[in-house]
Amino acid sequence: MPDSLSNFINGQAVPPLSGRYLDNLDPATGAVYSRVPDSDAADVEAALAAAKSAFPAWSSTPAPDRSRILLKLADLIDANLDALAAAECRDSGKPITLARAIEIPRAAANFRFFAQAILNTREEIYHTQPGPVQADRAINTVLRRPRGVAGCISPWNLPLYLFTWKIAPALATGNTIVGKPSEMTPMTASMLAQLAMQAGFPAGVLNIVHGRGQPAGAAIVSHPDVPTITFTGSTAVGRWIGQTAGAMLKRVSLELGGKNPYIVFADADLPAALDTAA
Repeated sequence: MPDSLSNFINGQAVPPLSGRYLDNLDPATGAVYSRVPDSDAADVEAALAAAKSAFPAWSSTPAPDRSRILLKLADLIDANLDALAAAECRDSGKPITLARAIEIPRAAANFRFFAQAILNTREEIYHTQPGPVQADRAINTVLRRPRGVAGCISPWNLPLYLFTWKIAPALATGNTIVGKPSEMTPMTASMLAQLAMQAGFPAGVLNIVHGRGQPAGAAIVSHPDVPTITFTGSTAVGRWIGQTAGAMLKRVSLELGGKNPYIVFADADLPAALDTAA
C-alpha cells in the first residue's frame, strides 16, 4: 500500500479526523505512490485552535530568538537538499536538477531573508506640523505588531518554494500558521513540518493541513479567527477569496492567473481543448 501522509497539528503528525485520504499520483507513471489527508473543516478547526493557543507566546518571543529558529530551519533545508529535491521531483514531475539548483535552495533563502529582515525593523514616530485647526504639534506612532493566525494556501507548480515564501515572513514577524499546500504536491511541505520541529519551533506555531481547496482551503479562508490570508492559484478562486475575505475585512494577498502556453496536439478533442483553454 502507498505511504500515507499526515496533517501536522500542534507539533504532532495526525491523521485526518474523517479518515478520508486522496490518492497522490506519480506524474511520470500515473501510479499512486502515497495517500494525502482529505481534510475538512474539523481538521482546520483543530489546527486553528493550536495556532491560536501558540500565538501569545510566539508573538512575544524576541525577534532575535525567532530569527535563530528560522535560520536553523534554513540550515536543515540545506542539509536535506537531496531528499527534498527528490521528493519535489517525484511529486511534481519536474527535472531534479531544477529542484536541486533553484527551488529547494530558494526555500532556504526565503527563511534566511526574513530571519535577517526582522532584526532591522523598527517602530517610528512622526511629528505633524500645526495647521489651521491644530493648535499644537501632534505625534503619530507607527507600531508593527503580529496579526494573529495567517492562512497560507500554496500551489502545485513551485511547491516548497512558494509555500515557504508565504509562511516565512508570517512566522518571522510573530504570527502563527495554518497552511495548506496543494493536494497534488504535498510531500515537501510534509517534510518541512518535521524539519521545523527539529529547528525548535514551538508546538502550534506551524500547522499544516492537507486536502482540497473545498472543503479544507475554504474553511481556512472563511474562518473568522484567521485575519490574514495569502493565496496563489486560479483567478476564479482568487475572486471568491476576495469576496469572502473582503466581507470579513481580512488582510489578503493574492497571486492569480497564469502565463504558461497551452499546447493542443493533433489527436486532441479540439472542441474540448478550446473549452478548457478558454
